[in-house]
Amino acid sequence: MDKLPRRKKLRVNSRLARLLEPGGRSVQDLIVDGYAPAQMIQDLRKYQAELEIQNQALRYSQQEAEGASERFSTLFSNVPLALMVVDEEGLVLASNAMALRLFQPQESDPPLNFLLPFVGSEHTDVVAVAFLSAKAHGTAEVSEVNFLAGSEGHFTGDLHIARIENPQDELAHFICATIDQGPLLAQRQALQQSAAVLRQRNEDLLLSENRMAAIINSSLDAILCIDERHCITVFNPAATALFQCPADQALGSALSQFLPDVQRVLEAGNLPNPAVLGEYRAVTLRGDDIFVEISVALERRALGPTSALPPDNLLQDRRRDARRAQGAITTIFARDLTARKLAESQRLTLENQLRESQKMQAIGTMAGGIAHDFNNILSAILGNVSLATQDVPPGSVALTSLQEIDKAGRRARDLVRQILTFSRNEPPKRIPIDLTEVIEETVHLVKVAMPPTVKLRVKLARDCPAVLADATQVEQALLNLCTNAFLAVGQSKGKVTLDLDTQELVWPDTERLGIAPGQYAVVTVSDTGSGMTAQTLSRIFEPFFTTRQVGQGTGLGLSVVHGIMQTHQGAVDAQSTLGTGSAFTLYFPTTQEKVLAAPAPTPSSPDASGNGRTVMYVDDDQALVFLVKRVLTRKGYAVVTFTDPHTAHAALRANPKSVDLLVTDYNMPGYSGLDLLREVKAIRPDLPVALASGYVTPELESRARAEGADALIYKPNDVNELCETVERLIQWPVDHDDHDD
Repeated sequence: MDKLPRRKKLRVNSRLARLLEPGGRSVQDLIVDGYAPAQMIQDLRKYQAELEIQNQALRYSQQEAEGASERFSTLFSNVPLALMVVDEEGLVLASNAMALRLFQPQESDPPLNFLLPFVGSEHTDVVAVAFLSAKAHGTAEVSEVNFLAGSEGHFTGDLHIARIENPQDELAHFICATIDQGPLLAQRQALQQSAAVLRQRNEDLLLSENRMAAIINSSLDAILCIDERHCITVFNPAATALFQCPADQALGSALSQFLPDVQRVLEAGNLPNPAVLGEYRAVTLRGDDIFVEISVALERRALGPTSALPPDNLLQDRRRDARRAQGAITTIFARDLTARKLAESQRLTLENQLRESQKMQAIGTMAGGIAHDFNNILSAILGNVSLATQDVPPGSVALTSLQEIDKAGRRARDLVRQILTFSRNEPPKRIPIDLTEVIEETVHLVKVAMPPTVKLRVKLARDCPAVLADATQVEQALLNLCTNAFLAVGQSKGKVTLDLDTQELVWPDTERLGIAPGQYAVVTVSDTGSGMTAQTLSRIFEPFFTTRQVGQGTGLGLSVVHGIMQTHQGAVDAQSTLGTGSAFTLYFPTTQEKVLAAPAPTPSSPDASGNGRTVMYVDDDQALVFLVKRVLTRKGYAVVTFTDPHTAHAALRANPKSVDLLVTDYNMPGYSGLDLLREVKAIRPDLPVALASGYVTPELESRARAEGADALIYKPNDVNELCETVERLIQWPVDHDDHDD
């Protein structure tokens, strides 16, 4: 049958169909129509085979349909998505496990029969409209619908609606998919919070950058940033002032233009981060050298991924800046050391002054100790001179020499007193004096040491007013200036001039000299020597400064002169020209007080007046003890001497009535005359006691009187003054309200 033409096959099939149809034509009818029985049987068999094949296909299709239905049911039930089949009236025809889990988490919760009761009231109308839209257009969606979830409260989800064909019912059917948006909303909120945090960080970063820019711009240190090529990218205002270069001109230039040594160190590498490099030389735009302290910090910037960042303009600008600044950025901090170096110089100057002051203090202490011992020597010299003068007959040639020795000794005594005053840093005793007499006395002294090649010229003005001064200190200042003038002239012929005049000083001279306006006695010592340079002239009054060779000077002469003039409320001025000579001018303020007349010398009285009275003399100097014993013995006293105050104290304790007068030195090694005075008064309160000292101060006088001393004796006085004090204390009862020194 398969080999028959298609038209004939269709005709046979149609015949067989009419034969097999109920109420169809009979076989006879077909035979009449010319359809042979054999052919008919053959065709029927073939048709039967085809029907069996079609039945097998139908059974296979039915099995496939049933499998697809089962697979759909399995997928519908197990898909992790809440699915429901809902008609247009809201009746839930079918729902999967996920839908039941969302809408009916507990068995006691209301059953999922209708969808709209599970929709929040605020979204009911929206969902109803969505169903109408799906019926008309096939699909509809509603986002973030608030659904009721029984005992779980509620959840937020998206509702997707799709219309499905339903030929068996007039009502439209829909398949609804509900997607729980809770995790997505939490993630969305987290992303929103992250975005808010990111925006805040960006704002903080911008604020930090602005703050950093403000700090850099307001920093007192110069701040420079350089890139990998050592080109300047940041140049703050302090750097502009330090290097004297505008910022726009410095940006882009090489670091070596301002800090060449620092650039070489950076090129060498191997620096810690951060690093303090220390002091370096810097160059300003004008080429001036300055010194700065350098610190560096290295920052390596790398451009990271930016695809996840919000695409706002601020971040885009920062990305662009990051691309430009990608690489190593070195920040250099340069601190100007000008003020520090000035302070260091001042500190060194102050340290030098302190050391010199300590030297002066040490010298003063040493001078005080030497002067104390020298006082005793002078006392012995003057005492023996006095005794020798008494032994020499009038008109003797030796008498003149003894008188000169006495005069020199008294001058030495005054110098010792001045040294003691200097060592104890006490103001000198200023009295009205006549500078003419002091200058004339000084001239006699300097002529002895004046070189033969130097001519001394003295010009003294008449009627020069008196000045308040210590004659010994004025004499010392003049001696120092004259000695310096002789040394300045040297071995060549020259002249030294000593002038005295009166001058009225006004501004601006008084301001330059640092003294008050008024009338001054002016003493000038000038020479025609070698002169000084301006640098030397600026330092001549510094202690220990000298231009002489070792052994020719200590550098204290002019500093002593300067100190003497300050204590006299005056001033010293120096002028010098190299190769021409120098002139030193002393300004003493004048006074209207009258010059006191010198006391007449007390005539010596060789007559003995001791009458055998006993005097105990205690002093640690053996020569002075020997002198006093001779002097007082010659005066008729019985003298008991001790060089050890402890031995003297023991002798008085053993026999308190054996002594009529005690004379004790104040300063003895390891023992004070005040201690001995105190112990003696405890043994015998009525015993007269005289205290001897080479330096009698108001404090010492007050303490001595408080301890019960009856008299104070200044060493070295002449022997007559000593004898008068001893005689007064022994002959008359002691009146403690009236003491003579």
